This record gives sequence, C-alpha cells and structure tokens, in this order.
Amino acid sequence: MAAVEIRKVETKDQLRTFIEFHYDLYEGNAYDVPNLYSDDVNTLSKDRNAAFDFCEAEYFLAYKEGKLCGRVAAIVNHKANERWQQKAVRFGWIDFVDDREVSAALMKAVEDYGRQKGMDTVVGPLGFTDMDPEGMLTWGFDQLGTMATIYNYDYYPRHMEALPGYVKDNDYVEYKIFVPDEIPEKMRKIAEMIQKRYHLRIKKLKKSDVFEGGYGKRIFQLINETFKDLYGYNELSDKQIDQYINMYLKMADLELITLVEDASQDNRLVGVGITIPSLSRALQKCRRGRLWPFGWWHVLRALKMHKTEGVDLLLLGVLPEYRSKGTNALMFYDLIPRYNKYGFRWGESQVEMETNENVQGQWGYFETVNHKRRRCYRKVIGVG
Repeated sequence: MAAVEIRKVETKDQLRTFIEFHYDLYEGNAYDVPNLYSDDVNTLSKDRNAAFDFCEAEYFLAYKEGKLCGRVAAIVNHKANERWQQKAVRFGWIDFVDDREVSAALMKAVEDYGRQKGMDTVVGPLGFTDMDPEGMLTWGFDQLGTMATIYNYDYYPRHMEALPGYVKDNDYVEYKIFVPDEIPEKMRKIAEMIQKRYHLRIKKLKKSDVFEGGYGKRIFQLINETFKDLYGYNELSDKQIDQYINMYLKMADLELITLVEDASQDNRLVGVGITIPSLSRALQKCRRGRLWPFGWWHVLRALKMHKTEGVDLLLLGVLPEYRSKGTNALMFYDLIPRYNKYGFRWGESQVEMETNENVQGQWGYFETVNHKRRRCYRKVIGVG
C-alpha cells in the first residue's frame, strides 16, 4: 500500500494549491459554502493577517500515489495559550479524502509541528482566532452551510474518532430561527419596558458613525468584552479590529446592524447585533471562490438587493450585567420589522457552545430547529 507523503507549504503556488483543494473536494456539493479565494489568501498569508503578530503557523499537503488528497493548517496562538494557560497547537483548514491513512498522516504532521514548538496538546478545528470558522460538523450534513462556519463530509468525524487519543473538547449547536410575521407580544412588552426602566435605547449607524465617529472600534471592543470567557477566545488587537471593521462593516447594510446604548451611562454601548443577508447561495455561485467574472453579481444581489430568504446572525454580544435586563429582546424588536421588510424567512444562529444556556435562551421568542452540531477535539501529545 502506498505511503502518504506530507509536504509543507513553502511557496505561493503551494498556498494556491492548499486553498484550491477544498474547491476540488467539494465541487458540486449542495451544502458546502466555499470561502472566497481572496479571503483565504488574506487569512493564510503571514504578511496580511494581523493575527500573525501573536500566531505561528505551517500548512501541510498530503499526497498519495502522487495525487493530492488532503490539507491541514497547524497554528500556535501564543496569546490564547497565555490567556487559557495551555500549550496547545490548533489544527484548522482540514480537508481529506475518505482514506484513514491520509487523515492520520495530516494529524501526525500537526502533532509533530506542535511538539517542535513546545506544545503538549492538539485542539481543533480552530482558526487563528475566534473570528475564524471553528468546529467540525458532526450532525446536519444535509443542511446548507453558512459563510461563517465549516462544512465537511460525514466521514470526517468518523476519522477523528478512530484516531488514537482524540476526544471531545467542546461541542457547538446551531439553530435555524424562523422570522415571525410580527414582533412577538412578549418581546414587544419587554423591549418597551426596558427602554423606560433602564434607559436603554436603540442606536442605528451611519457610515460616518462607523469610520469617523469611532463606533467601529467600539463595536469590536464590546465583542472583546462579551466574548472573553468563551472557549478558545483571545482579545482582538487594535490591528485586528481595524481589519474586521473593513471586513464586516465596509459592505454591511447598516439597517441590519443594531446597537443598544445606556442613556443613563453617557450612552455607553452595551449590546451589538451584526446581521447580514445570507451569502450561502451567492458564494456557491462564485466559481472556485472567485468574484470574477460573475460571482460579484450574485454577492451584490444578496448584500444590497436582499435577494435571499435567509439572514446570518453573525455577531451578537451583550455586556454581562445587561443580559438579564432583556437587551437581546430590544435588538430583535428593532430587527424583526427590517427582516420582514426585506423578505427574510429564517435566520442562522451560527455556532453556540452547547453549554451556553443564556445564549440559547434568547431564541425562546421564536420557532427554532436545532439543525446542526459540531465538535472541537483534543489530544494530549506530550512535548517531544
């Protein structure tokens, strides 16, 4: 039986091959939502991604009988390791054919890299930061993916569970949330009450607020505060925040972003909801992740003309001391009429830790279906 050859990515051509492998493996798949090629280049290039200020990474390709059959990224996030007092190497961007020798060779490459860097544990799938897709799909393989999450074939978790030493580290759930025809009465009452009782108010943004008025930075500073205790999270740097402002807010429909401020605390920003029209179908029409020649039109139709039935609840955050006050209800009190105006029929919650009952409790106002689950794995490898 032919051995698996692992090659380290060292050139731009090899990086292109690394990115392109996913398009080859999932070509024609009805549920996979491919990343834009340019986004992957920007994320994986060490001179473009601000996370490399505190991360190291290597990328590996697997070949068998001369044929490309897998890929994986090995990442050491020193900032997260310091925050969580661990020595972990992350694996991400993992794809492979249904051959257990291939998946085993890829994970061995990650383990060997981790030991070389003094790490004693492997965790993943994770990206450089919590803003990258994370968690291997373990259930919901017949559900459409989203721009912000990983889709993978059903044999992936079977391979992981067959590898010695890999166990569950964290599980996520995702919900499909059906948009009601009108604001639920209980939500309406809570939203109107907390505006009076707690002096909370809805803030809608203009472009000048985001870029000149400082709200872009304030939004991601709030995300840092609200996400700080979530699995694997590390605080975004100012350089990263600038990148994410351009990534998420430059093309955003500001009607679909809702902030909550506390008027009694000098308009302190206490809650943020960043939602965008679903780009899943549009991205599937971008040939091999390219906007040209025709992909840009499909993305534009979804973003600006709202030619999609779904909305992605991309980033939702509320300061801990305001969560019990119904702040989430106030955000959706503002957003539901806008969803109805645009014709959105359902929303995607994105990943939520299965143990995070506070986050899942906010969907109690809606009809929902838990339609996907995903997992991060862990293996103790010891230091070589």
